[in-house]
Amino acid sequence: MNLLPLAPDGTTPVRVLTIAGTDSGGGAGIQADSRTMAMCGVHACVAVAAVTVQNSVGVSGFHEIPADIVAAQVRSVVGDIGIGAAKTGMLASSAIIEAVAAVCTEVGIGKDQSVPLLVDPVCASMHGDPLLHPEALDAVRHTLIPIATVVTPNLDEVRLITGIDVVDDRTARQAAEALFALGAKWSLVKGGHLRTSTSSTDLLFDGDKFLEFSSSRIETGNDHGGGDTLGAAIVCALANGYSVPDAVEFGKDWVTRCLAASYDLGAGHGPASPLWRLRTNER
Repeated sequence: MNLLPLAPDGTTPVRVLTIAGTDSGGGAGIQADSRTMAMCGVHACVAVAAVTVQNSVGVSGFHEIPADIVAAQVRSVVGDIGIGAAKTGMLASSAIIEAVAAVCTEVGIGKDQSVPLLVDPVCASMHGDPLLHPEALDAVRHTLIPIATVVTPNLDEVRLITGIDVVDDRTARQAAEALFALGAKWSLVKGGHLRTSTSSTDLLFDGDKFLEFSSSRIETGNDHGGGDTLGAAIVCALANGYSVPDAVEFGKDWVTRCLAASYDLGAGHGPASPLWRLRTNER
């Protein structure tokens, strides 16, 4: 794959921002985002929205950061450092979602603004543990997704947000159309959780055309943080000036390599790992 360009030593790299929750086990969330961003050669800024109590087995609790503090982190970073793209992950509550949407609009992040925004509408962990208060789903639908340059739910999140159970190509297209109808500029329906398929196909839709991005399915139980890794890689490409389709293609190739390099960790699911980048001379 063609990797993103690295800034020469001593020069400022491309900057990106993740607005998300932490993972104390290091597999997903802000930790996965920051790890991927560093390996992609960009400088990662963070706005912490929640702190989870989490390991490889599951999430046993989380604490929300006050909504005004989440927004203040975004405002502080953008006002001083500047960013080329941003993503959201776990936002936990309606209050945080509304504060993030408002501050993003204020500082020029989002659909049809100068800084593209990827919305990963995190609702639950891969173990099924809730990471979003149920009443916040309406805020995801009607406040967050409408400002998204691209929205990237997994199949469980698609079902919660749209009511569509994706089981094949036809229902994946219906889901992509439903997500687009909520206001996102592009919708990406990720096929990684469709275990009955021998390939992993992600479907991108812009209201006019469908684009498919397929890879061979990596047979591993160590896929914790795979969605975060994909979204972070897409954001890094967007910050480097890639179009949305080209950024999704880059992210798909990146996460496939990360899944192939995944490793055991603890008693549960290990993480998708970008550490393969350290073992390659590709530029």
